[in-house]
Amino acid sequence: MATVTASLGDGTAVNIRSRRFLWRSDEPPEAGGADTGPTPYEFLLGSLAACIAVTLKLYAAHKDIPLTGVDVSLELDRVHADDCDDCDERADGRIERVQSRVTIHGEVTAAQRARLTQVAQRCPVHKTLAHGMHITDTVTFTDAAG
Repeated sequence: MATVTASLGDGTAVNIRSRRFLWRSDEPPEAGGADTGPTPYEFLLGSLAACIAVTLKLYAAHKDIPLTGVDVSLELDRVHADDCDDCDERADGRIERVQSRVTIHGEVTAAQRARLTQVAQRCPVHKTLAHGMHITDTVTFTDAAG
């Protein structure tokens, strides 16, 4: 199980903790922030990119595929559902879409290329985002009325 805690700091800066790690998220100035860290969406994309790269590395090591590196580039945008041929339409007519570009380095066979292409789409974070997840929210208040 993964656990992350976050506390609002100055402005829109958020201090995030996980295990022994501390990092910060913030919004850019045009969104009212001070740009002291990546945005929440940039962290989300970073999680996906890291998962893709590590999954490919571990798979290649397990199968003795001579992988020498992986580069992942992700872009998130919101588009009209009508403009997205491979997306399910949402009620508000807009969907979030991630464009993924994965470059795999190493001398690999055609069969290994085909399998690595499949593996790139099957990392755990990719599966979670593509298939959705159930989120249970609990909100508490510290004042006497809460």
